[in-house]
Amino acid sequence: MKALTILVLLLLAHPLTAQKVEYHVDKSADNEVKFISDAPIDDFEGVTDKIDGYLIAGQDTWTENSELYFEVDLRTIDTGIGLRNRHMREDYLHTDKYPYAKFTGRIVSASSGSSRYDVTVRGSMDIHGVKKPMDISGTVSRMERGIRISTEFQVKLTDHDIEIPKFMFFKIDENMQLVLDFHLKNVQG
Repeated sequence: MKALTILVLLLLAHPLTAQKVEYHVDKSADNEVKFISDAPIDDFEGVTDKIDGYLIAGQDTWTENSELYFEVDLRTIDTGIGLRNRHMREDYLHTDKYPYAKFTGRIVSASSGSSRYDVTVRGSMDIHGVKKPMDISGTVSRMERGIRISTEFQVKLTDHDIEIPKFMFFKIDENMQLVLDFHLKNVQG
């Protein structure tokens, strides 16, 4: 009986599941996703605010049982030129078949801080129907109503079976720079 009492006290002192906090993308915030491409004649970028997803992490640490999923609606990317938008969507990204770029993963490291944390996430990037493992570094900043995530990284188009677009006789760089700056709100209060 004494052993059972000690076991119960230990379980109460150290719960089996830590408190988790769940965040969802705040679609009313100023979110921005940029795809930046280098071309010999003309650099261009595509921009959208159509990002969705969630982050779940331990209440006391970002890495504790974390999971995340984010997706960007590629059908809404605007390069500033309608014809280029159409060619990009129809001829290269095939957004009728692959409308979203998706990232699934977890936070594997986070610096300690009071309101801003440098984090690394490990997961899988799914673009054009091809999933590739990827580690991405960025920052998480605590805000009044939730958090803000900022990151910048490269994706190699050929890794996702995307043909390198040609403009006249020039090809753009096969590495696309992605810049994300978006907000998440705490859904538990």
